[in-house]
Amino acid sequence: MPSSRLTERALNSLKPGATLWDQEVRGLGARRRGNDGRVIFVFKYRSPIDRDVTGRGRQRYITIGPWGRGDWGIDDARKVATAHRDALRLGRDPAADRDHRKAMPTVAELCDAYLAAVPNLLLRRERRPKKPSTIATDKSRIAAHIKPLLGSMPVDAISQRDVQRFMHGIAAGASAKRSKLGSRAVSNVRGGRGAASRTIGLLGSIFAYAVAEGHRPDNPVRGVTRYADGKRERRLSDEEYALLAAGLVRAQAEGVNPFGISCVRFLLLTGWRRGEATELRWSEVDIPGRTARLSDTKTGASMRPLAQPVVGLLQEQTRTGGPFVFPARSENKALQGLPRMWARIRALSQLGEDITLHTLRHSFASLAADLGYGDAAIAALIGHSRSGTTARYTHRSDRVLLKVADEVAFATLDKLQYPPAVAAPRIERGLECP
Repeated sequence: MPSSRLTERALNSLKPGATLWDQEVRGLGARRRGNDGRVIFVFKYRSPIDRDVTGRGRQRYITIGPWGRGDWGIDDARKVATAHRDALRLGRDPAADRDHRKAMPTVAELCDAYLAAVPNLLLRRERRPKKPSTIATDKSRIAAHIKPLLGSMPVDAISQRDVQRFMHGIAAGASAKRSKLGSRAVSNVRGGRGAASRTIGLLGSIFAYAVAEGHRPDNPVRGVTRYADGKRERRLSDEEYALLAAGLVRAQAEGVNPFGISCVRFLLLTGWRRGEATELRWSEVDIPGRTARLSDTKTGASMRPLAQPVVGLLQEQTRTGGPFVFPARSENKALQGLPRMWARIRALSQLGEDITLHTLRHSFASLAADLGYGDAAIAALIGHSRSGTTARYTHRSDRVLLKVADEVAFATLDKLQYPPAVAAPRIERGLECP
């Protein structure tokens, strides 16, 4: 068969149906098709894994691509052919590798499969499926960051270096995008280090699923050093407690939703998560027993002690006839828009934007620590999971936890410098807790 060094002149002179083999890279050829006259680069080899009865590898052809402007150049074809020859030396069949790549899902397809399977996947630490709210957040991160930056790549082509670039790209704003969702709604993807670290955590779970499904033998996210998690350690100072108390009074005078004001006071006195408070139902509250039994929280079912000031607040709470302690305008729905109400209260309190509803939770836990209480007691008060300690402590120490809750709630009232609605009498201070 004719062979020569492939050049533009040689390729232009090829006749329809003719093939010219390259003298520089063995196996690389250029063939002019008879139907449309285009020149196509091909690679000819003998398969190392598919042999005939004599033990000789079967001859195969693999198409590299068309030659021409905007397509493959001669040097490009040589690089691909050289890569195929390297694969042959390792005992791999380039055609089998190509078929494997075609069958391999992209990262976008893997994400879709993961989201379809995740309701039935158990979290390793909690041994339970992800909550619907967490799955909704996962969907948002996949759509905002993972698919735009990695979605088109094959799953088995992702390296640890790709993951590192991906993380740094999100941190630098590579996936930042602002778009309209409707007449009023706007999607504003900002990126940043916090978003990068949290998305890398999700990507690790997605690739763990890929390993379990046999798409690749390893997880490329493992070993990647993330940015610091940016935990929100902000707590209220004594001055800020007083400013917030005054802001709550102003909010009431200016017509802020009274259920929103009551919910903020409730969060101040309990340290609960925002969703736990807004979703709290009267059926979960035991006023005489001063407990709340939450059937579904971030850490599963949870029983919480209710301090005397909290009981007083609940007793003075207006009952609408609906199931929720803090209802929306519709009595049968939970309170909506608490972050927006909090922004108004915060502005009326002349507090900085770095003070969030989570700051109230951290302030409550920090105040409990200031009073000398240990991690197990604080975890039981605010529903923080600590390797099963919370549940055991709660069931054994209800009376002690009620005293702890009372003291932390009354200490909060001291810092607020004015009493929110409290119907129960004040207890004696200086209680001890092991």
